Amino acid sequence: MSKSPLFEEGLKVRKDVLGEDYVNKSIAGADEFTRTMAEWSTEFCWGALWTRPGLDRRTRSIINLAMLGALGRPHELKLHVKGAVKNGLTKDEIKEVLLQVAVYCGVPAGIDAFRNAREAFKEMEES
Repeated sequence: MSKSPLFEEGLKVRKDVLGEDYVNKSIAGADEFTRTMAEWSTEFCWGALWTRPGLDRRTRSIINLAMLGALGRPHELKLHVKGAVKNGLTKDEIKEVLLQVAVYCGVPAGIDAFRNAREAFKEMEES
C-alpha cells in the first residue's frame, strides 16, 4: 500500500469512521487487481476529502448516507450507517436522511435504504 502522507492521513480517518477491524480486513484483502483502487479511495476520498476543513465528519456522513441511498449502494450504505453513528448521528437523524432520500429519489430507493440501515443497526447491536 501507498505510504504518502495523504494516504496515511486518509487511513487514520477511514479507521476512525469505519472501524479499524473493517479497514484492516479491507486492506489485507486487496490483491494485485484491487490494490490501486483501495489505495486511491483511501488517499483521495478519505485523505483529500474527509480531512478538508469545510465540513465536519457528521455533515459528511449525512451527505454520504443520502447519496448512497439515492444510488442504491447497499454495501456502502450499511458501512456508512455505522460510520455515521460513530460520527454522532442518532438513529432518528439517520431515519430523517433516508426519508429525504425516499421523497426526492423515489420510494423504492428509500425502502432499500431503510432495509440496509436496519441491517447495519442489527449488526451493530450484535457486535
